[in-house]
Formats: sequence, C-alpha cells, structure tokens
Amino acid sequence: MTRTVSEMNSTRFSFRRLLAVAPLALALAACGGEEGDTAASTSGPIDPIAAPEGTSWTDTVTLSEEGGFVLGNPDAPIKLVEYASHTCGHCGTFSAEGKPPLKQDYISTGVVSLEQREVFLNFIDPVLATLVQCGGPERAHALSDEVWANLGQVMAGVQQNPEAIQATGNLPDDQRLVRIAELAGFIDFFAARGLPADQARMCLSDFDTVKAMVEQAETVAQEDEITGTPTFFVNGKRVDGTVWAAVEPALQNAGARPAE
Repeated sequence: MTRTVSEMNSTRFSFRRLLAVAPLALALAACGGEEGDTAASTSGPIDPIAAPEGTSWTDTVTLSEEGGFVLGNPDAPIKLVEYASHTCGHCGTFSAEGKPPLKQDYISTGVVSLEQREVFLNFIDPVLATLVQCGGPERAHALSDEVWANLGQVMAGVQQNPEAIQATGNLPDDQRLVRIAELAGFIDFFAARGLPADQARMCLSDFDTVKAMVEQAETVAQEDEITGTPTFFVNGKRVDGTVWAAVEPALQNAGARPAE
C-alpha cells in the first residue's frame, strides 16, 4: 500500500504519540511512497579517490549533521541519501539487492557515499533505531542490514506478545522501550550480533536521547517531503524509484562509474 502526501501529513506522529504503544497493526505498516522526478543530467566520469592508508571506504562510517550515518568517503562528490524505516520490507529488499553492488562498485571508489536517515512509521521503529545506533556509528549500517535480513524473525516477537507490549504504555518513560525490546526479543537479537544486553538497556532507557533522535529525524524528513520508505536522493535530487535498478543509473548520471 502506498501512502499519499495528505495521508502522511494527517497521520504525522508527535513524539509522544509515536512512542505511545499504538495498536499492533501499526508495527507492520506498509512502506512505500510517491515517486518523485529526478532531473535528467549526465556528468562525466569522476576519478576514484583513494582512502587514507590502511583504511577502506566501505568500512568508514561517520555521523552527518542531519543525524544520518554516512558509509564511505564523507567528502564524496556524489552523495546518496536513503530515508529508511527498520520495519519496511522494501528497505530490506534494497539492503539485500542494492547494498552489495553499491558498496563493492561505487562506495569503494571514494566517489559515492551512502547516508542512511531514519523514518519512523510506528512505535517499533524508534526501538530498533536506538538499538542500531547503540553500537556506535561504525556498526550502524551492519546492524540495520541484520534487522532487514531477519525482518520476519524481528517482527515475530512483536506479533507474539501483543497484550504485554500494549501494557508497556503504562510504564515510565525510561522503562517503556526497554520492556518492549525485552518482550519482542530485540535484546537477545542484538546481543547475538555483538551488542551487550546491558548496553542495549542503557541506550533504550535514555529517553532524552531517544526523544532528540526522533525529533531530529522527523524534522529532516519533513523538510525533504518524505512520503514513504525507502526514498533516495542523489546530490539533493530525488530518485524516481525505490530499487537498485533505479538508483544505479542516477549515480552514473552524476558521474559515478563501477570500480575496475
């Protein structure tokens, strides 16, 4: 199901509403959105940019001013931005089909970077985003990919404990997200991928930090008129499509070429 601009605006969450435990169906909200137009522009090929000695651009992650996680050369001349939700199946499809060639053929050259920005469709998204970010910038992309690769398992815990998860709405702010993560099996899921349980609980109980993350992400998404996930931009121009087959030509039009 595709959500229109008016529908997105009419259901735009305030922070308190977003973290309130809404009906479980919201946790499985469809992703997708209106496709925009990408200006048809072709640039000549840009020469590769070497990473600092002893490093690789595909292992380099930095935090942007917008709160996104930039994979690759932070000064890359071609900047790909993805707005994504961790409960979005289409985002998972891009993670599986688009990220491997994107990293191997383009990010590795230092010419292209990928900035992942959060979109929150439901009360589960902030929990998953907090856990993804809890491991530090260098692990954010890898943990996001793990969530998308195992989205069925991740969401199964939510579906199996609806009454208990609903009841977390009565807990204090610093306990609510921790309890949701415990009931849904997220603590164990991330622990199996290197994020200690105590560290995960500490991040989830830091309500002020979670609040700031959500509010910044919502502000940035509104400024870019995001109507669904995933949504891509190349150097500020919206990509007409949500799959790798649409993103790659946009990168090449901007001057990117596959690594030799």
